[in-house]
Amino acid sequence: MPCAARLRPLLLVPLLAGCAGHPSIATVDADVSPPARTTHDPRLRASVPRAPAVPSPVAVPLDARTLSHAARRPIAIPIAGQTLRCVGVALIDLLRTSGAAPMDALHGPHLARYVLAQARDGRRVLFSLAELAPAGGSRAVAVVDTCDHDLGIPDDALLLLVDGRLDDARTLTGLHTLTVVVAP
Repeated sequence: MPCAARLRPLLLVPLLAGCAGHPSIATVDADVSPPARTTHDPRLRASVPRAPAVPSPVAVPLDARTLSHAARRPIAIPIAGQTLRCVGVALIDLLRTSGAAPMDALHGPHLARYVLAQARDGRRVLFSLAELAPAGGSRAVAVVDTCDHDLGIPDDALLLLVDGRLDDARTLTGLHTLTVVVAP
């Protein structure tokens, strides 16, 4: 081994020893507290997230008994210059009476829930639970089970009516299932 290679580690020792007393080199005092910890970013997870605080999914029964427990109300549907008189249940009332939504104001984990409605023909629509609640804008969404005029759907079929209009994109004829789910 050449002589210069053996002397390199030995040259560092006096150099470091000379820097130890220099005023520009920062020293750590025992009295100095450690730096404050930064807050944890909840988006950065090292573990699996906790299970939701509310049950999910929750199937809402659409039988006559469940519909009769919710407050029924008259609904007027304008169609081709005429007005159809129907009777139904507000969707938020149906969700509350069946236990799928809380009776009081929505808060916390309930704000991350949505309602999946599916028709017999497979069409599906979504509503956030917050948009159905009175404090969240209260979309006029109703489950209609009786009308004074034939709508061209079977007698036992339910109609999910949005804002009292049959031409709304989220209106479903032949409502088959309602499920309340926590968003992922």
